[in-house]
Amino acid sequence: MPDICGTLKEQPDKIKEKRMEKERLNKYLAACGICSRREADRLTEKGRVLVNGKKAENGMLVDDSDEITVNGRTVSGKNDKVVLAYYKPAGVTCTEKDRFAEKTIANQVKYPVRVTYAGRLDKDSEGLMLLTNDGDLIHAMMQGSAGHEKEYTVRVNGEVTDEFVEKMQAGVYLRELAVTTRPCKIRKTGKTTFQIILTQGVNRQIKRMVKELGYRTLFIKRVRVVNIQLGSLRPGQFRPLTEWERQELYRSVNLL
Repeated sequence: MPDICGTLKEQPDKIKEKRMEKERLNKYLAACGICSRREADRLTEKGRVLVNGKKAENGMLVDDSDEITVNGRTVSGKNDKVVLAYYKPAGVTCTEKDRFAEKTIANQVKYPVRVTYAGRLDKDSEGLMLLTNDGDLIHAMMQGSAGHEKEYTVRVNGEVTDEFVEKMQAGVYLRELAVTTRPCKIRKTGKTTFQIILTQGVNRQIKRMVKELGYRTLFIKRVRVVNIQLGSLRPGQFRPLTEWERQELYRSVNLL
């Protein structure tokens, strides 16, 4: 049975070599989960990033052999990866800092390593989210053009008819955004409920699609992201991915 762990124990030699190559400082800091590349550039310009005891410069190349500090704190190696499966409850906002948000992921998930989300969920939606300190994984998951599958359970305020299913599957023109959604997989599960698998990341996509067809969305729960299942997690709970889950996820997004 695969072990639950916070790092990939065994990676192909070519991946190990790739990750030891020097890269731009801002990309390295983002991959360590410290901040975005843009914020890394700002911190560097302000002299708050040191490399081997000297003030860093934007564009310089670094790797795990360098001693890097940000705001006086040592940056751990970028190979110390953490990926968590998290059940976001309804009412929790996907944001790092928002003084108007009553509940944010940052203050709901207490973990020894700083993690952030790889893909959002609306405040009033619930279900599976992936949290990580791996900037490469975040970047890969946020690429809507990559076609990564996300599966949802949905309830609407009217009967799910065959016509509704056919129109949703074929793709719906969203007048607000002037775009047509990609064809998707949908399965009726009850009089007013269905399962849907999407492969793109249009903002509030399900709600917009449902609205265009004359319905209103009452409930959305994400139950799968790529190969990771929500499973038995309860609202507010999180767990590290198993070794097998991590390997499959990284392969699916072309990081292995």
